[in-house]
Amino acid sequence: QVQVVESGGGSVQPGGSLRLSCAASGSRFSDYAMDWYRRAPGSRRELVASITSDGFTSYAESIRGRFIISRDNVKRTTYLQMNSLKPEDTAIYYCKARGTDYWGPGTQVTVSS
Repeated sequence: QVQVVESGGGSVQPGGSLRLSCAASGSRFSDYAMDWYRRAPGSRRELVASITSDGFTSYAESIRGRFIISRDNVKRTTYLQMNSLKPEDTAIYYCKARGTDYWGPGTQVTVSS
């Protein structure tokens, strides 16, 4: 089982940037695909970005071209670089190892002027 803790959220103005981190513990982190989700107020949780164990990435249409997912298997950390942030990106962001049931506490991102 891979356990995760997210960090790096905060409040930014529209057009700003944030870098989220997801620190994982447990064995075989490098074997897992990692996913970033978000849940906006009053909305369902949405998958926004994924990275496979081989480093292949995929993105939701809503964030493609603005967010970049990456991973460092030595540090057991997954990142989400978020650029050109919009108010509609406001949400709690979560990461998860695909195929596991463990959800971290999430990190709040607020985009507002």
